[in-house]
Amino acid sequence: MKKFYWILGIVWLGLWACDPSEDPTTPRSPEQDVKKAILDTMREWYFWNGRIPTSVDITKFNSNEELLDGIIFKPLDRFSYLTTQEAFNNSFVGRNAGHGFGFAFTADERLFISFVFNESPAGKDGWKRGWEIIQINGKPIAEYKTSSGGYDFQLGGPDPGISNSFTFRLPDGTTTTRTNVKAEYQSNSVLDQRIFEVGGKKVGYWAYQSFRATAGLSPTRSTEVQNSMEFFQSQGAQELIIDLRYNGGGSVAVAEQISNYLIQASNSGRLMYTNKLNDMKSGSNSSVNFSKIGNLNFSRLIFITSRSSASASELVINNLTPYMQVVIIGDNTFGKPVGSFPLSRYSRTLQTNNVELVPITFATANAQGKAEYFDGFPADFRVGDSPQFPWGDPRDLRLAAALQYIQTGNVSGRMADTYYKPKWEIIDAFKGLQQEFPAY
Repeated sequence: MKKFYWILGIVWLGLWACDPSEDPTTPRSPEQDVKKAILDTMREWYFWNGRIPTSVDITKFNSNEELLDGIIFKPLDRFSYLTTQEAFNNSFVGRNAGHGFGFAFTADERLFISFVFNESPAGKDGWKRGWEIIQINGKPIAEYKTSSGGYDFQLGGPDPGISNSFTFRLPDGTTTTRTNVKAEYQSNSVLDQRIFEVGGKKVGYWAYQSFRATAGLSPTRSTEVQNSMEFFQSQGAQELIIDLRYNGGGSVAVAEQISNYLIQASNSGRLMYTNKLNDMKSGSNSSVNFSKIGNLNFSRLIFITSRSSASASELVINNLTPYMQVVIIGDNTFGKPVGSFPLSRYSRTLQTNNVELVPITFATANAQGKAEYFDGFPADFRVGDSPQFPWGDPRDLRLAAALQYIQTGNVSGRMADTYYKPKWEIIDAFKGLQQEFPAY
């Protein structure tokens, strides 16, 4: 069976090896040639290709992005995008550029650092989850609010060398102003891992930010994932809390790796998920079975999620739901039951012009046929976020609720009363490839 680079906001690094097709030549400018290649490739591979207008005048669109936006199936497609081949490949192995941090709002719209990558400019400057951002470039946060209710912090693109100033209120009440310069860095996916003793049980806690593969490994996998799972095995974890609240997606191969660590040995060999392409490509529909890794043996898993939990995060949840009890705490997930693989290798014009086309090309379903969760997975217990507390701090409401569930089998009404629906989240600040890996 031939394989693709599958993406669910993500990539399955195993694409068919084939020669790119020649695009029909047209007596147009190179810019129009690229637009025609985008349209032709979409007609062949796009999951909803039957929804593309029969007649499309590519000369009416001022940019490639405008063309793509004009032909996608908007009722369901919030995900297709264009980027460069380098940016695409780098993102899925964690080669980033920027300051290297995320953010989250509290119920009263105070803005906090939610995570920091260790080797990023922010990480090297000592920034921590729980620092409150009170000014950016000398202006209060409220001044960046837009008419739509979101925020535009005007930090510039991810290009190295861009400088911004941030004023923080630290947990001890003091303030500090830091000037930070964007740079290239290698991001980490594991933000925290530890063991709690709860009711006589060893409970693992794993904060996982994105499904990134380790560059150079074949088959594609993550050494961070391997190290974490071996840690939980060595500690004798009897339960596991997986914190995906800021995880927008990543590599499908890594999602499979995680699923294979978490599935019970008794279910090894059974169906993990299926892929369905458009009618023109139905001969390439495929399925993936579990292949147990390690000796972790859980009868249930607790996931901490938010609306910023998307794509590969949802794939793992959906993969495991038929085989064990899955409890979701926090907020509903984003809702992305479809995925993509990059298409430039099927078009010489796109390759030559360094245009990576990444539209929706397939849909997934679990062993029970669960497929169309465009509204996301609903939380079993809705609990407010607590970005003001460090990772692993029991004062973090969502972590506290997960620990309470393990101890009592329920989440108290007091915890439920903390729930609020953020008007704007980090996933809202980005589009396309950056929405897969949202960070400033």
